[in-house]
Amino acid sequence: MASAVRDVMAKNPVTLPKTTPLLDAAKSMKDKDIGNVIVLDGDQMCGVVTDRDIVVRAIAEGRDPSNTKLDDVCSHSVVTLPPDASLDDAAKLMREKKIRRIPIEENGKPVGIVSIGDLAMTMDDRSALADISAAGSNN
Repeated sequence: MASAVRDVMAKNPVTLPKTTPLLDAAKSMKDKDIGNVIVLDGDQMCGVVTDRDIVVRAIAEGRDPSNTKLDDVCSHSVVTLPPDASLDDAAKLMREKKIRRIPIEENGKPVGIVSIGDLAMTMDDRSALADISAAGSNN
């Protein structure tokens, strides 16, 4: 049974520079069938942007996705965990911070991302969230 986030995290997360236009990030998410990317300032993680961030913080505000940068809409207050953190620690942090995903960082570099769905499938595989998370995309 999985006991550390390294056992359930999505490995090799997509990272993009903070100057990347939202349109490019959205295309990357579509191509890789993911809902978020880690935003970098040089080689340092400076944020996370989700598909929802793009819609709510940009499109719904009338911003042009070709000219709006990731840095303008990403969540900058990023909390991370190391790969050896426990699943309980990840769940506790998500609950405390009211977040749905946590970048996993090792030696200052993002090596994965763990989502609330990843935890649900591992910690309570009978939950509705686990069922939804295990299902394929609905496109």
